[in-house]
Amino acid sequence: MAHIQFGWCIPFEDGDRSRTEQLTAYQQGLDIISGHFDTAWMGDHVQFGEKSILEAWTAMSYLAARSSTITFGHLVLCQLFRNPALLAKMAATLQYMSEGRFVLGLGTGWHQEECDSYNFEFPTPGVRIEELEETIQIVKALWREDHVTFEGKHYSVKDANCQPKPDPIPPIMVAAFQPRMMRLTARHADWWVTQGTEIPKIAAQVASLNEACDRIGREQTSIKRLLQLGCYCAPTETELRQIIGDKKVNPNWSLSGTPAQIVEQLRPFIDLGFDHFIIDTSDFPNLTTLKMLAHEVLPLLNR
Repeated sequence: MAHIQFGWCIPFEDGDRSRTEQLTAYQQGLDIISGHFDTAWMGDHVQFGEKSILEAWTAMSYLAARSSTITFGHLVLCQLFRNPALLAKMAATLQYMSEGRFVLGLGTGWHQEECDSYNFEFPTPGVRIEELEETIQIVKALWREDHVTFEGKHYSVKDANCQPKPDPIPPIMVAAFQPRMMRLTARHADWWVTQGTEIPKIAAQVASLNEACDRIGREQTSIKRLLQLGCYCAPTETELRQIIGDKKVNPNWSLSGTPAQIVEQLRPFIDLGFDHFIIDTSDFPNLTTLKMLAHEVLPLLNR
């Protein structure tokens, strides 16, 4: 059986908490997962209505400096927000400063509200996919080559350098759900991430990615597969009801149960080839779920 890894999806909303309360909860969470989880992640958004949210690159850079063992990444960066060459430079710098603990997670972007409000262009889905592909090509070239010139349909660079080069080269993770994005993932990504708990839907996505790999002669297992999902976990069912409280648990997004129950709920996804689960601990800033995952669920899965 594959060695199972966990990542923590760190909330980017501060809710009604003070800055001190938020930063304390972040640090306590990092302390809990240190030595147990392999990764930590944060979403990339600038606006959701009236919600108070943190800018992902700044927040993640701060948190990466608060840990010496965890690998950090974004789930996922919106390629609409940043010039591809600048993005390559930012990623190379964070890889340098974190001593190789960075994953570049990328997606096309989907939330039109924030683009309209912040004056980012929001083209059609097909154009966003083309832009993402050119972004990845530019990033890879700047990480590996000197004096890069690239003339694409949407983006270009001329005699561009990125020094120091990232060492090692960070994995590129793409969030993909539909066939065209699966084909892009097969061509360019090291890691693939999807989300949710609907087994038939996720099984169909796995089949689509495998087919895309087969079409270009790529080994299916050469792409690491990650699944993002929500979770409530407590030692007993009584405590579980207490941490859920009056929240509504979406069965298509979140697992809930005792450690042994969570293990059984994860097994179908492991059978589909997922070996890395990015967990949105839905009870945050309560840390019960995070503690159960680190100290009970993960050891049971890897026993």
